[in-house]
Amino acid sequence: MTISGIEQPPRVLRVLHVEDSELDHQLICAQLARGGLAVDVQRLDALPAVLAALDRPWDAIISDFNLPGYSGLQVLDALKERQLLLPFILVSGEIGEDIAVAAMRDGASDYLLKNNLNRLAPALVHAINAVENERARRAADLELVKSKQRLHQLAGHLQSSVELERAAIAREIHDDVGGSLTAIKFDLAWIDRHATEPEVRRRVGAALETVSSAIDASQRIMHNLRPAILEQGLVAALQWMTARFERRTGIEAGLRIGDEHLALPPGVPLVAYRTAQEALTNVSKHALATRVDIELSLGSGVLTLEIRDNGRGIAPGDLAKERSFGIRGLHERAATVGGWVDLSAAPGGGTSLILSVPLAADAIDALDDETLLGDDTGLSIWGRA
Repeated sequence: MTISGIEQPPRVLRVLHVEDSELDHQLICAQLARGGLAVDVQRLDALPAVLAALDRPWDAIISDFNLPGYSGLQVLDALKERQLLLPFILVSGEIGEDIAVAAMRDGASDYLLKNNLNRLAPALVHAINAVENERARRAADLELVKSKQRLHQLAGHLQSSVELERAAIAREIHDDVGGSLTAIKFDLAWIDRHATEPEVRRRVGAALETVSSAIDASQRIMHNLRPAILEQGLVAALQWMTARFERRTGIEAGLRIGDEHLALPPGVPLVAYRTAQEALTNVSKHALATRVDIELSLGSGVLTLEIRDNGRGIAPGDLAKERSFGIRGLHERAATVGGWVDLSAAPGGGTSLILSVPLAADAIDALDDETLLGDDTGLSIWGRA
């Protein structure tokens, strides 16, 4: 059944009627029945009884404005205090427009005059439908929040799993591949010392160079998988990284440290290190920069790491690309330690990436700089997504 084009809820509606007049109560019931609604209406007039009744399930509340010792607005206020999402229709014999507007502003669904109740049934149905839609929207929003929380938890779990697996791979490279290459190098060195034929010594020399290159490559791979420098602390790791970046790329790099004796919670040093590493990788590949500055500071319980270059910058559209997995990866990595990332065009040109991680008050100067060691994704954020 529909009322004035509005779909009627297919059930018996439980309605609380706050009214001190039995005659007016009967008029309300008759008007609802005339409108084709199946209703179960209970009338209450004493304020304590009304407040106690709010703990019971209702589909709607219809309230008079003038009641013995209180007003219908007090009932509306009680709904708000209890955070009850219920249709509330104010009905009065005489109510000023300013009061009606104030009631609607405070959350009333509608207001009617007692001498004109023709609109009561459709107004009630409309209010119930609106509240049910709002409940559905809130439920969907809550489920979305829960889904995002589950995704963050999954991302954190996957990150931890990747860190452990890569650390294990690094150990295997060190123990197996590195050990075998070193043994081969010793054997080649022995042959080189005892060989007499020039051609043999020339071949052995070339083999020694190849093995040395393989050893260097395995050490580089191990470092990418498990940056052992982090065992010396985040500050030492950033100093090493900055110097190595400048030497390798020729791009001038500066590092500013606010406090060289940071004691950070587990996980934070790795997130900061990997963020800086990924940023520098993208500066060298895409930014066309001649200088990059790194600044690490701690203030008001928040660890801040900024990487800023003077390159061509990042376009606003790059941040919104559907396949901006590098940017999303930065955000997810920061979220694993309760932090966030801000990526924007730097003043005067270039790109600025800021990692912020709130730290508990007792984390400063209290926890060891220990963490799992992880991967080097090398995802691009500068110049392309």
